[in-house]
Amino acid sequence: MKVILTQDVPKLGNAGTVQDVANGYARNYLIPQGMANIATAGTIKQVEERQASEARKIAKLEEELRGLSERIQGMRIQIQARVGEQGRLYGSVTSTDVAEELSKQVGEEIDRRKVDLEDPIRSAGDHQVTVRLVGRLQPTITVVVWDPENPNATASDSTEAETATDSDVTGSVEADATVDAVETTETEPETDAE
Repeated sequence: MKVILTQDVPKLGNAGTVQDVANGYARNYLIPQGMANIATAGTIKQVEERQASEARKIAKLEEELRGLSERIQGMRIQIQARVGEQGRLYGSVTSTDVAEELSKQVGEEIDRRKVDLEDPIRSAGDHQVTVRLVGRLQPTITVVVWDPENPNATASDSTEAETATDSDVTGSVEADATVDAVETTETEPETDAE
């Protein structure tokens, strides 16, 4: 039996879609609960027209938001949070926190419901997060969670400016070792063996 869903039904479909279900399921559950109506030729045509209209709206919104999507794609945003010794947060970073920080950096309001976090972020470090703007526009950002009082608790550096290449680190370590060796030879007095 074909029915038109009047509300979202888990594992079946979204409101306004035509679904083919078993007669008993439709007559004994969906229709009495007000979740669906019997689909007729006229109502199916109305649903198809509504879906075509929605597709045009989504295409128009995608065109309008394409620039925003390109600006957001690949962004790194930093969120400060208290981090324990194991790299676990003393709380969590939610989609609301990510949306607020992203809105500040982009200069446009980003709805928290568009930030796709299955579970709140509960650990320090880099986390890939998808922002579902509209339709196929789903840019990915990197959320860096760090603690300014305990910067060693995170696996990654807190800012890109602090990031150093391996050669820079190796060069500075070698230079420090050379300076230490020179200082120890100059300060140690020579002693004669007795």
